[in-house]
Amino acid sequence: MAERPIFVPNPESDDFVKEVFLQLVWSPGFALVQKEKNIAALHKAADAAGYHNILEVSTKSEHKRGQHLSAFHLKVKTKRLGEIPLESAFQGSKVFEKGGPFVDLYEMEPRDTRKDLRLKESGKLIGFEFEGTEWPLEPKTAFYDWLYAGSLYPHRDWITKLSFHDGFSDIEFNPFRSINCQARSIALFLSLMKRKELDNAIQSSANFLKTLQNSSYRPQLRSDDFTSKHLFVQRV
Repeated sequence: MAERPIFVPNPESDDFVKEVFLQLVWSPGFALVQKEKNIAALHKAADAAGYHNILEVSTKSEHKRGQHLSAFHLKVKTKRLGEIPLESAFQGSKVFEKGGPFVDLYEMEPRDTRKDLRLKESGKLIGFEFEGTEWPLEPKTAFYDWLYAGSLYPHRDWITKLSFHDGFSDIEFNPFRSINCQARSIALFLSLMKRKELDNAIQSSANFLKTLQNSSYRPQLRSDDFTSKHLFVQRV
């Protein structure tokens, strides 16, 4: 068994996003067919919990729109290089105790950036720097969410069509090991849009940070000490 989340836009709440953790029978392995089995199992668990229309947001999604929302597919605008992959922008903007940002990663393929040894050998992550702007580590996902929101904003009219989905998943996301998640970021984007806070938040990094800091939106790593009562969340 494994535990994985879906992310539900929650514009009525100051949390912005509801994280629903569900148990599923996990199919191990890296083959696409195994990923597809896990997506189906997660969505089946979500359906049982009352969330009936979940969109997988990753390159493994069976829907083109889910694939196009992947951080490997979305583009971020830069002054020097024009549009670059969101994932490359994120990895190349990391600042560590012993180095960074490693902006040469901006020009690399998204999947290759994660393999760069400097990201593992430069000490503790202390922040981000992108286009001359420094980003703090708190709220933890703020910089990633900012990149994601900026890449989606020009297409916001199309994004409104995603509102019929009950929530979003990313089968590659392990909440016990990672904190940033594209499925959470799209849920946040939709909530800010529905709250009519998106236009102001996207105007500047300061506005975006202020919007998150003034809310209860505080994603955290999943810990192992959750009791069984947290594993299944029924819709209310």
